[in-house]
Amino acid sequence: MFGWEFPPHILGGLGTASYGLTRGMSTQEDMDITFVIPKPWGDEDQSFLKIIGANNTPIVWRDVDWEKAKSRLEKFMDPKDYFKLRDNIYADFNYIHTNDLGCLEFSGKYPDNLLEEINNYSIVAGVIARSYDFDIIHSHDWLTYPAGLHSKTVTGKPLILHVHATDFDRSRGEVNPVVYNIEKNGMDHADHIICVSNLTRQTVINKYHQDPSKVSTVHNAVEPLSPEILAINRMTSVPEKVVTFLGRITMQKGPEYFVDAATQVLKNSNHIRFVMAGSGDMMNKMIRLVADRGIADKFHFTGFLQGKQVYEMFKSSDVYVMPSVSEPFGISPLEAMQCGVPSIISNQSGCAEILENVIKTDYWDVDGMADAIYSICTYPGMEEFLRVEGKKEVDEIKWEYAGQKVRDIYNKFAH
Repeated sequence: MFGWEFPPHILGGLGTASYGLTRGMSTQEDMDITFVIPKPWGDEDQSFLKIIGANNTPIVWRDVDWEKAKSRLEKFMDPKDYFKLRDNIYADFNYIHTNDLGCLEFSGKYPDNLLEEINNYSIVAGVIARSYDFDIIHSHDWLTYPAGLHSKTVTGKPLILHVHATDFDRSRGEVNPVVYNIEKNGMDHADHIICVSNLTRQTVINKYHQDPSKVSTVHNAVEPLSPEILAINRMTSVPEKVVTFLGRITMQKGPEYFVDAATQVLKNSNHIRFVMAGSGDMMNKMIRLVADRGIADKFHFTGFLQGKQVYEMFKSSDVYVMPSVSEPFGISPLEAMQCGVPSIISNQSGCAEILENVIKTDYWDVDGMADAIYSICTYPGMEEFLRVEGKKEVDEIKWEYAGQKVRDIYNKFAH
């Protein structure tokens, strides 16, 4: 498997899903998983898989005897072409900078030179693919599609792409042509494509022109809560109700609709507070918007949360809201429901396909979202029903079930 992040060092749902899926798949006795990421930090859980760091994989270049090569090639090409070939090869070698151990270096994040890191990652993938015995190549999201393709090319092994999001989701339709081409090239050459929702599957079929028979849906799931998380006490001393948005503060997640809904609710009530937890490129814009709306005394920004902090936030909340404009799946509502938090999600999210005991509104329906927030915070019967039934429902959405569906797909291609 090729991935870009793995807990505890994650910046979004991709790492969470990669962890949950691999852990669920590892319950199959004959499943052996090697997971490649650009840069491990050393504290990843490797009890159920093996993690390889691209930054720890030496890239060895064989010195070429150019005089011998010249004697072999001069009968086939003009001397000028031969020297041009030699210089181009040297230029390619010099472009790739390695450390003293002969390894490429990676940030382990999403740097400004992301495309360069993606390319370097695919180079290392070819070396790793030649070094291990395996049956299936599985690439998670567009950043690893070139690595998967390179591995398929050098080994001939089947390639499964896992689409956690497309650039249509991330950009609200203003697609980056470079990213789109990477995505489409990967999909065109993959043996099969797994999508995290039917919503995403339709995007892959219609926008990337893939054969429907080549594309399957395997919905995400949620990890059981650890004893450490279960031990976190729910805050009950706050006199006001707390409504939370938790996620990347980016265009895709619809944070401005959350602010609009908060503004509507606070026109008619004084017993509710709002929290926007996370970070992203729209954070400063949202801070200004809250100030302009005159609701700053009832609205709080926590910054980026991770690990235990996420669950402390959930257990401090009375309502969770995910107003995403385009959400391929959305694991965070499932995590909130595990903690007994009633949830409101957009109809434009993949998890809406499998969740029943939530309130669903269109992301742009600010009035509907505000009504739902007010109702849950005001009527104890509604809050209790969503809290109890929601937790019951989400506790049955397990990663081992998703893992078995992935295995069934593998079985069609691995021989």
